Amino acid sequence: MKKKKKTSIQAKTLIYLLSFNVVIIILLWVCQISIFDIYYEKEQIGNMDDIVSSLKKANSEEILTLLQDIAYQNEVCIAVTDTNNILATYNANMNGCALSSRDSKARELMIEFVNSDSDFQSYRFINDTKHVSALMYGLKNNNSYMFIYTNLEDISDFTLIIKRQLMYVCFLGIFIAVIISIFLSTKITDPITEITKKARKLGSGNSDVEFKESGIKEIDELAETLSQAQKEMAKTDELRRDLMANVSHDLKTPLTMIKAYAEMIRDISYKDKDKMNEHLGIIVDETDRLTVLVNDILDLSKMQSNADVLKLEKFDLVGEINSIVKKYQIIKETEQYTINVEMPESAMVKADKKKINQVIYNLVNNAINYTGDDKKVTIKVTKHKKYYLVEIIDTGKGIKEEEIPYIWDKYYKNDKNHKRNVVSTGLGLSIVKQILELHNYEYGVKSVLKKGTSFYFKIKI
Repeated sequence: MKKKKKTSIQAKTLIYLLSFNVVIIILLWVCQISIFDIYYEKEQIGNMDDIVSSLKKANSEEILTLLQDIAYQNEVCIAVTDTNNILATYNANMNGCALSSRDSKARELMIEFVNSDSDFQSYRFINDTKHVSALMYGLKNNNSYMFIYTNLEDISDFTLIIKRQLMYVCFLGIFIAVIISIFLSTKITDPITEITKKARKLGSGNSDVEFKESGIKEIDELAETLSQAQKEMAKTDELRRDLMANVSHDLKTPLTMIKAYAEMIRDISYKDKDKMNEHLGIIVDETDRLTVLVNDILDLSKMQSNADVLKLEKFDLVGEINSIVKKYQIIKETEQYTINVEMPESAMVKADKKKINQVIYNLVNNAINYTGDDKKVTIKVTKHKKYYLVEIIDTGKGIKEEEIPYIWDKYYKNDKNHKRNVVSTGLGLSIVKQILELHNYEYGVKSVLKKGTSFYFKIKI
């Protein structure tokens, strides 16, 4: 298949504007030359008909006094003849008048009319002298004959000058149209060309570009969109760096611990069974942390690629939450955390049980990581008409309002130096967001600085 040749927007704009201007000038020429001649001809024919009509109504004595006024007022020439000679002419000096010329076509037609038995006859012919269309009416009046002549084309000196000048005006108009078209096309396309250059720089990774306004609405909207994309790219780049730093840290820490305690078992504690079991337990815990990290990354990737499918089933939400809370018994005993539960006796829902458990587990983990010095976390389930409202509340320092939209991003942490009390990967809230959106559930966060934060979602009854 032949590749279609591409044309720049500047060239296309120039072609369109120039074509438009040329069409306007051509229309002006046609109107002034062709249509004007047609209009003039119709006017002259109507004028001749009116003259004949008025002459027919006048009596013989009135006609002779009327002819001179009619000739000058209507820009026609009139001749009165008998059977052989011209008796009188009126306005014979009119440009193109052929009635007084003995060798003209008009003279032949006058003789033809005199020799006929007609009382009225109209003749259309070409004026041999001026080479223009002409119209002559012959009218019999007792023993005399009246001939009224007019040109069907305007051949006045003024009209000829105007037509000549119009030709020069058209050429000048086309030249000016080219200049204006080039100016306008440049004015329109320069901002687009500038934006394209900056967009290429942005695409190559250079985020230090500025998209300026041009004063053209559509181009300014494009510039604003690209500026927004630039900000999002900068934010994404920062998140990418954070992600790499956090993943590196989360992988490095347990791997270092595993290696250290494995070497310790090999060199020292293999002789002491209790110490060896303690060190093996730490290795198992760190391995679990690696497993959680890998699983979280895989789960998030699967959900973001739309490869995950919900497995809906009916289950008791209250029972599942109680089971999750039991898993935190170890930190309740060893680190004196308090997890309060405020729920009805049961709450039957239909959802993907495994994923909803993952949501609650991640939100509880998050609350434990960020709760206040009282180490208190509250889980509330409130029944409403069409849904259960699930809230996980901590008593930490809260989240700034401007940071709330970003907390669902991968590895975003509103406190870079928070103490990690339980196994955590920094992907928890991002996984929560993906699961709840997959269920089409409403979710959100409410936070008051220095008082705490409440994460919530609504699960349909």
